[in-house]
Amino acid sequence: MLTLTASPVLVPTKSTAHVKLLTVQGSNFPSFLPKEVENIKDPFARRLATRIERLPVGFADRSIMSSCVKPLIQSDRSPVVLLHGFDSSCLEWRYTFPLLEEAGLENWAVDILGWGFSDLERLPPCDVASKRDHLYRLWKSYIRRPIILIGPSLGAAVAIDFAVNHPEAVEKLVLIDASVYTEDTGNLAKLPRAIAYAGVYLLRSTPLRLYGNLITFNGLPLNTNIDWMNDATVDFMNSGGYDVSAQIKKVKQKTLIIWGEDDRIISNKLAVRLHCELPDAVLRQIPDCGHLPHVEKPKSAAKLILDFVGEDSNKEAQSVSQV
Repeated sequence: MLTLTASPVLVPTKSTAHVKLLTVQGSNFPSFLPKEVENIKDPFARRLATRIERLPVGFADRSIMSSCVKPLIQSDRSPVVLLHGFDSSCLEWRYTFPLLEEAGLENWAVDILGWGFSDLERLPPCDVASKRDHLYRLWKSYIRRPIILIGPSLGAAVAIDFAVNHPEAVEKLVLIDASVYTEDTGNLAKLPRAIAYAGVYLLRSTPLRLYGNLITFNGLPLNTNIDWMNDATVDFMNSGGYDVSAQIKKVKQKTLIIWGEDDRIISNKLAVRLHCELPDAVLRQIPDCGHLPHVEKPKSAAKLILDFVGEDSNKEAQSVSQV
């Protein structure tokens, strides 16, 4: 019988926007991060973790302290908002975020409601509609300009759902190894709640989960990863998860599809299908790369994103030079 043990060290205890910093091995980490952050070995993850902060986002009858990494610069170009995959966090962007920032982009790395490092002591609904509403309220409160929305894996479904429901907020989309068809995930709503909890446990113990998010916490015992996010994840799974297949053809924004040629999680055939179904899309594949190009091939992923973000500016410059 599988026993799930909640780890109290991972439960956030601070609920203020301004939190004291913990100095750990030469790095300043926000105090709301789990103490295991001290064991991060990856210097890119350590650097990005020091920049995570919580912003109050009005949601339903409460304000949720929502975790994100804010931009250091404000650009004339549209801001870039980076989502993450299933049950991951903004640390998923530890390698690509600095490359985009160094190129002059105004980057936001945002934790999707129910995942990451937001304060969920008073657990809100974490179904699809709630995730969408939370992202919209964060955008409306702090960004307030049309964005380039980037979603990897399940984050691509979050991005499509958001773009279709709030087209005024999204200028362009970037979908990375997109998990947007139900054959990728099955029918999550049919899972009994106990099985869903077991599924969360197993997902957290597979190499995919470790590689996607938890490899930054090297050598941690598995039970430290069974925490307060379980309820949010199971709540999402029992709601049925994302099914955006009917929304794909409704996407009005120009879209870049990035795909790892060696993705063993989601078939390349679905990349071609997505390309065909999106009204205005281009498909770019990265060789010798699996399901997470922004983790495995950050320079290649960053170049594709930068070219896509800047193409309109380049066209305008060419038009001016020809006058």
